[in-house]
Amino acid sequence: MIRVLVVDDQPMVRAGIAAVVDAEPDLCVVAVAADGAEAVAVAHRERPDVVLMDIRMPGMDGLAATQRLTAGADPSRVLVLTTFGLDEYVYAALRAGASGFLLKDADPQRVVDAVRVVAAGDSLIDPTLTRQLIDAFVRAPAADPAVAAGLAALTAREVEILRRVARGLSNAEIGAELGVRPATVKAHMNAILAKLDLRDRVQATIFAYDAGLARPGPSTTQGGAGNPPPA
Repeated sequence: MIRVLVVDDQPMVRAGIAAVVDAEPDLCVVAVAADGAEAVAVAHRERPDVVLMDIRMPGMDGLAATQRLTAGADPSRVLVLTTFGLDEYVYAALRAGASGFLLKDADPQRVVDAVRVVAAGDSLIDPTLTRQLIDAFVRAPAADPAVAAGLAALTAREVEILRRVARGLSNAEIGAELGVRPATVKAHMNAILAKLDLRDRVQATIFAYDAGLARPGPSTTQGGAGNPPPA
């Protein structure tokens, strides 16, 4: 059973999302919260597997709450679910540590499937937001020395794989391009995450853009860099 915390400042929306989640046999809403501060307190008490987080809320907003919940020794996995698809929110949510980002007008089945994906340790972003995410990366400041140091810690093969992860390729697709087995790609990917102290492929994609390893271009698809496949 996947335990879920639903966070939204609007009672009707909060109740509706909770009802959709609770209707699934493998999902269970263990608590709800009306703002970020309450979400942090409830999450520390209930230890949910996934937090469905709104962004714009009075008091502590969803971005600040996400940053607190994903920090520390026992971080929560956060799936941002919001009405606002503005690129600064997508970028900031991922920077704060969110594992996924969906709009509230997404199909209910997509929402519950996303909860399962995030609970399994994978990441996803609504494909309609990919262009905005890429644009945000392009406008981001140049890489800082910590990014450069992290890049220097990678082998040439790991850099090749990271470039392809940022393009949204799966392990099988990367293996086909490089002439290696998917299991070998996965091993390299695990090494990349460990060396860079990253949690998942979404964070790896962010790092790749920050390091200048990836840039948007005509070959970038809607489900590409913004929606990394599971490892």
